[in-house]
Amino acid sequence: MMLQGLLEMMYPQQRAYCKKKGIKMTYIDLEYNPTGNDLVCKFFVEPHGNHSIEDACEDIAAESSIGTWTDVSTMEQGIFERLGPHVFRIDKGSGEVLLAYPSELFEPNNMPQILSSVAGNIFGMKAVDNLRLIDIELPENLVKSFQGPLYGIEGIRKLLDVKNRPLVGTIVKPKLGLGYKKHAEVAYESWVGGCDIVKDDENLTNQAFNPFKERIIETLKMRDQAEEETGEKKIYMPNISAETDEMVRRAHFVKENNGRYIMVDIVTVGFSGLQSIREKNPGLVIHAHRAMHAAFTRNKKQGISMLVLAKLARIIGVDQIHIGTAVGKMEGGRREVTQIRDAIVGDLYGLKTTFPVSSGGLHPGHIPPLVDIMGGDVIIQAGGGVHGHPEGTQKGAVAMRQALDATMQKIPLKEYAKTHAELNLAIQKWGTV
Repeated sequence: MMLQGLLEMMYPQQRAYCKKKGIKMTYIDLEYNPTGNDLVCKFFVEPHGNHSIEDACEDIAAESSIGTWTDVSTMEQGIFERLGPHVFRIDKGSGEVLLAYPSELFEPNNMPQILSSVAGNIFGMKAVDNLRLIDIELPENLVKSFQGPLYGIEGIRKLLDVKNRPLVGTIVKPKLGLGYKKHAEVAYESWVGGCDIVKDDENLTNQAFNPFKERIIETLKMRDQAEEETGEKKIYMPNISAETDEMVRRAHFVKENNGRYIMVDIVTVGFSGLQSIREKNPGLVIHAHRAMHAAFTRNKKQGISMLVLAKLARIIGVDQIHIGTAVGKMEGGRREVTQIRDAIVGDLYGLKTTFPVSSGGLHPGHIPPLVDIMGGDVIIQAGGGVHGHPEGTQKGAVAMRQALDATMQKIPLKEYAKTHAELNLAIQKWGTV
């Protein structure tokens, strides 16, 4: 059936009313070419029942912008012409659809409002069985209304004085249960063994068994000691995730105690909380953990992709973000992970880059394939892969650095392990990939 025939069948009340007022009645315009003023979204659309994909696209475009389910006497031709979105590509084979929205629909420097539009009510519409926001491109005027990363990859490398290799980090384990003094001891052992970075787990904040302030003071004291002993800069990333005002207070406490980093669970604190901490950030590097992301990113037919989340986090202003590994325990293949990496390190109207972070079930044997996939600009974080070493945390950190040294020198791990006992023990336990 021709598109015009479909439109004749759609929305009879709206069509009759719009015709009477002389208002254009479709958002589908396959001849449209997006302008530099447009916000462009790529969706996967699976229509419901007898709905055609064109039907579904009309509903998505209307609900995410200026329309509603029926005719309204307040609609004017000028509103439609100025603010109406354009469905300009429909691929019936893949179900992928491209929509262009005029940037005037969106409030600058307001990510909640942008997402309430293009990723809001549309997910609950009866016209679709499945709907996924695959990708998003913001125009320059909207991108530049946000602050973007404060440090980026270049700034982080300058801070640590590490120019050419991936950074190595760990997460204190067990993730919950350690007191603040033991937590600091584990961090110290990780640093002196060779880790550049130690971070809190995503669910450690200010529990009674490990109070936030005491943990910050003690762990940063041990960081200073590790720096003195190793001659290397060391980083501690405390998790400040909480109610927004409390996050700001915690960030300032970290700064007052000579911390350099903060960590935020960006999905659970929300886009408003993330914007607030970026705008009130007292000069610290922001590390973004993505806890809970898979609730809406994992189903490839529904929700929002990790690519979208990473892009928006960069625009708001995180300096580092977890993007997956393509190896290890977390879901996410090579193509997906490298696509996200490219999006956060590529050019974006002069915004600083965001450092990709890989973590989740990693051990020394994963480092060669991970560096092959991710390149040199990656932060490799291993929790169990450090603390689970047969000879403990410090030797586990040594093994991670040995594996990285071997990889950077293009020496096979098993060959390097012949003269490096810590790596050899790690390979005996976990193998290579």
